[in-house]
Amino acid sequence: MSQPTATALDALPYVPYEPYNNTAPTGGDSLTEDLNVFYQSGDIAWMLTSTALVLLMIPGVGFFYSGLARRKSALSLIWLSVMATAVVCFQWFFWGYSLAFSHTAGKFLGNLENFGFMNVLAQPSVGSSKIPDLLFAVYQGMFAAITVALAIGAVSERGRMLPCVIFMFIWTTVVYDPIACWTWNPAGWVYKMGGLDFAGGTPVHISSGSAALAYSYILGKRNGHGTPALNFRPHNVAHVVIGTVFLWVGWFGFNAGSALSANLRAVMAAVVTNLAACVGGVTWCVVDYRLEKKWSTVGFCSGIVAGLVAITPASGFVPAWSAVIFGMVAGVGCNFATQLKFWIGIDDALDIFAVHGVGGILGNLLTGFFAADYIAHLDGSTVIAGGWLNHHWIQLAYQLCDSATGFAYSFGMTTIILLTMTFLSRWIPALSLRASSEEEDLGIDDVEIGEFAYDYVELIRDIKPLDSRDVDEIYAPNSPRNGHRDDDDDDDDMSQRSHSQATILHAPEKTMQGMGPTTTSTAVSSPQSYAMRNLSRDTEYGAYPPPPAARGQEGFGVHTAIVGQAS
Repeated sequence: MSQPTATALDALPYVPYEPYNNTAPTGGDSLTEDLNVFYQSGDIAWMLTSTALVLLMIPGVGFFYSGLARRKSALSLIWLSVMATAVVCFQWFFWGYSLAFSHTAGKFLGNLENFGFMNVLAQPSVGSSKIPDLLFAVYQGMFAAITVALAIGAVSERGRMLPCVIFMFIWTTVVYDPIACWTWNPAGWVYKMGGLDFAGGTPVHISSGSAALAYSYILGKRNGHGTPALNFRPHNVAHVVIGTVFLWVGWFGFNAGSALSANLRAVMAAVVTNLAACVGGVTWCVVDYRLEKKWSTVGFCSGIVAGLVAITPASGFVPAWSAVIFGMVAGVGCNFATQLKFWIGIDDALDIFAVHGVGGILGNLLTGFFAADYIAHLDGSTVIAGGWLNHHWIQLAYQLCDSATGFAYSFGMTTIILLTMTFLSRWIPALSLRASSEEEDLGIDDVEIGEFAYDYVELIRDIKPLDSRDVDEIYAPNSPRNGHRDDDDDDDDMSQRSHSQATILHAPEKTMQGMGPTTTSTAVSSPQSYAMRNLSRDTEYGAYPPPPAARGQEGFGVHTAIVGQAS
């Protein structure tokens, strides 16, 4: 059988069971006709599933960011990711979808013909005639929500919540909607130019990464950043792993769902997505091992996300073997990009720009190399000129133009939005972006939310007291040794919901191998246990933890101490 010609390929649009009559902007009258006949139930079922999978990614982002942050601000990042879903989904219904995907949009922005989802029902969508407007709208709304959830991780440990929520609505309107319009709307300038972005290299990852970079710059560095006072490290690697799993699973709906139909192109997108994630994780892990001789779990998870980010714009255009290259390049490139924040002096606490900004740029450029016409046509209708694999050399220039424009627009507009909010905060204090120094030291969870990721649980880790009685002096001023009666009735008077109190902890003295200046080959437990009880932030040294000088005066050696929510 001879291969179809280009003309024949162009003549292969999707033909529904019943031709759409285009008599009404809503797709018809559901009271007088069956609007379901225009679409295949399998396509609708797949897109509903993909919508749910993308929604699952958003708490995954929250857990990933929460695990990377310090304990005292862990819950705030989960809260912000979930809040982003609520705020952005409302914005999307209000006017976001219309600004991005209205049927009569301009080259840069849509109009308000679909304001409040007006006339958004059974009409074939702008994205694909295979699914109705309403389904396409809710699916794309999840993309907008996760983009904002990715960006607002920049406020980690120092940003106030209310201005961040206000920023979510404004940023989605001013930044995300225009970029989505010019990338995916057939009227958009990138779409018409021939730029290839299957699932969001520029609208999702480059825009969120550059926005996070701008937000981090405007906020400034965390207290103690770059000094021994801030010994930053992930407080909960298990949360990082859980978040990674959520993201990995959800990314199948993110990339394969962008085929907007249950077809072979969606299958290929799923294959390359998974392969790039696997290779990216292993590559990052190997790069980290060369420096530290440790197989970092956080590094492996970061590499998985980097691979997923890089393959996003290419997933519906490239063959399976190229996914290995995407994963390797992303694993190495994003790993080294984590050093950029030190060179430019910006405290990007969660490396959002390195993973999403740089990863999105790498993915866009690699798409220019490896896009193949036969992969795009697996859906039976899409025709592209391809990339360098098809000797279409100009495609790389298109991809570079798209990436540079998306980065510059997102970074510039984000900076303008934040500077405007900062200026207005002189008269409207609620718009002040950053928490005070005292609030930052106490923790965003306590100050802004009043709840904690690990509520009512107190933890002492790796404490080596020289005299176990010193623990009672420092952390239990109400102990009998300090002239107070140890009365169980006193405990009954304390609220069980108090965030400032601790349960009784019995922690034997021990010395851990390789921890601190004094080490032994084994952990040795003292025959005497000491009790931490009624632990309060208000110790004789003030808020926990006591200053180093106070610990030294008491002869108290602490390798790493995390007590409740004060750490």
